[in-house]
Amino acid sequence: MPERPMVVFDVNETLLDLDSLHPTFNRIFNDPGAMRLWFANLITYSEALTLSGVYVPFTDIGGAVLRMLAATRDITISGADSAELTDRFAAMPPHLEVPSALRRLHDHGFRLFTLTNNTLEISERQLERAGVIDLFERRFSVDATVRRHKPAPEAYHAVAGALEVEPGDICLIACHVWDTIGAVAAGWQAALILREGNAPLDVGPQPNYVGQDLDAIADQLIERYGAHGPDQV
Repeated sequence: MPERPMVVFDVNETLLDLDSLHPTFNRIFNDPGAMRLWFANLITYSEALTLSGVYVPFTDIGGAVLRMLAATRDITISGADSAELTDRFAAMPPHLEVPSALRRLHDHGFRLFTLTNNTLEISERQLERAGVIDLFERRFSVDATVRRHKPAPEAYHAVAGALEVEPGDICLIACHVWDTIGAVAAGWQAALILREGNAPLDVGPQPNYVGQDLDAIADQLIERYGAHGPDQV
């Protein structure tokens, strides 16, 4: 039986429900597509800044993108609007299957970690409010390490170095293709969750596992690496 990989999770949308931000965006923009447009631009500009050799914290980029999108529609973002979005972002609930699927992986001997573009402070608030922080052995943030946003290779290399393992001994679980591309290119295994609005890309590095939710990915990992618990390893 092959040795279990260490499992590293993306956080935003992979574990936590991004759709919980809709009320804020609907109130400000009166547009059901505004939240997804904001998040897509947040990723785009985090990557543009990284490729340009410039580091800006993820939440600061999020606020700037919010103001940029508002300016294109002649909308003014107030301090209260920004604070509301920050609070909602830090309090996103987990997807329904996430707590039980995480516990199932943990109980079957997988060591669990997170890697986020967010600051550790925001990530800690998110995972505490979601009730799953205790399941993760360690939490990594690009803000506290390489200060380059995923999918920059340095973000993944830093985690492998900190865990003192070969890249192939780590499996990233994410619902974003840009993240799985980065992980596989860095030598990791990767699993893609097909959350709503996310689908495989048939060019570039491909994930090792694909599933509709975290339960489906957990099933595949447990089947491949053994269904017994940690007391039988």
